Formats: sequence, structure tokens, C-alpha cells
Amino acid sequence: METHGVIGTPTTLCGADQDASAGGDYKVLTEGALAYANLDSTEIAGAVPFISNSVDAGINGEQAGKIRRDYQDLAKRTVVQSDCTGTRCTAATTALSNCASLARTAASNAQSNNAKMTECFKSTATATKNTVATVFNNIASQCGSTTSGNSRYYCTDILGACSIGVLAYTYPSTSQMVNCPLFFSGLPALSRTCHAQDQATTVLHEMTHLDQVKGTSDYGGYGCNFIRSLSAAQNLNHADTYTLFAQALYASC
Repeated sequence: METHGVIGTPTTLCGADQDASAGGDYKVLTEGALAYANLDSTEIAGAVPFISNSVDAGINGEQAGKIRRDYQDLAKRTVVQSDCTGTRCTAATTALSNCASLARTAASNAQSNNAKMTECFKSTATATKNTVATVFNNIASQCGSTTSGNSRYYCTDILGACSIGVLAYTYPSTSQMVNCPLFFSGLPALSRTCHAQDQATTVLHEMTHLDQVKGTSDYGGYGCNFIRSLSAAQNLNHADTYTLFAQALYASC
């Protein structure tokens, strides 16, 4: 359900919030990773990165600039939908508020906590710190409001994708995020247990999938062992890496 693209030369553009207003000739491609398991095992052992062939495309700079400005005016918040009522509405809005708090703390630590950056993102380079901080600041903005913006936040399974064990899902192409029944019945609001799942970090995870936040991938895996198997470049685009970073700070892991 999560996809992302990369637009290349003459300037590399990643995600939906990049500036192509200069226009010109570009090469469009897709990159990601395929998870794999060892022979006779059902546990994910790692991920193999891939990159597609490129397609040449011309971009009208004036039109691209206008689309980007219009997009940025809308892309800063999420809107809780009318299907969130009663206790589900309370849980959803609380999760968003907690998500914003976790993200603000994580954004600050991305710049200062070298030990945790090395553990989760395998890098303390300035560019990596800036990227991680920007992603968490984007999350804090998205989670910081429930009434304005272009991403939509649902409390019922509007797209029929809540199967057994699924807490939530996101469709980046339509900016739709859905909390499944298990989200409301099987998770605490916040947890101080290291690496535990809760409602706030589940929302934070799903937010990273939005194109206006980062457009992350799951690469077919979750959890501490899986993020250790990824490269530094993959960690920078992996949803659960951001989730575990933020949760570890809250739980003092």
C-alpha cells in the first residue's frame, strides 16, 4: 500500500514536496527493496534494494511551481473524518496529540543524540540528521491538527484492508490513513515498555508513509532486528526505523 518514487537529473527530487519549478528534462524512476528469508525459514532476514530503469520526461516549470505552491498550502495537517465518533474519536485525537509530542522530541534528538542516531539510522552525518529532523517536524505538523489539511484520517475500514493482525494502513497516493478495529481494542495510548507498540507510535508510523511527510516504505519488515538488517540508506526511508527511534526516546531505551 505504500509506494514512493524518485525523480532524477538535472536535480534529484524525492517525494511530493520537492521543487521542480525550474522545469527541464528529467529522468523518472522507482526505487525500493524486496524483503527475503533464508531457506526453510519464515523470518525476514534482510532486504535487497532495487532501482528501476528510468523514463525521460519533460517538466513545465511554471505549472510545476504552481502545483507545488497549491500543494504546500494544503499539505500541513490531517483531517479526522466523521466516522471517528465516541470513544474512537477520543482515542484517535489523543493518538494524534501524542504523536505530535513524540515527533517534536525526536526531531530535537535527531540533531543531538548521536548514540541513538547511530543505533537506528547508522549515521550521524549532518545530512542524515537534517533529513530525520525534517521528517519528524513534518510528522509533528501533520499530527498537530485534526481539522485542516489534505490528509484524511479514518476510524473505520473504508477500503476493506483491515485483515487479521493489521493495526492501521495508509494509501499515500490518496493521503488516506485508516485505524483498524485492532488499533482501538489491542493497543494502549502510550507505552513506556521498550520497543512496544501503542496507538501514538502506530499513528507516527503511518504518517511517515504520507508523501508530504517522507513517503517511506516498510520493505516487508518491522521491529529492531529488521532495522538492523537494513543499510543506512534504507533506514532513512523505512517507516519503522522512525517509529522505533521515537519510541525508544519516550521509553528511555
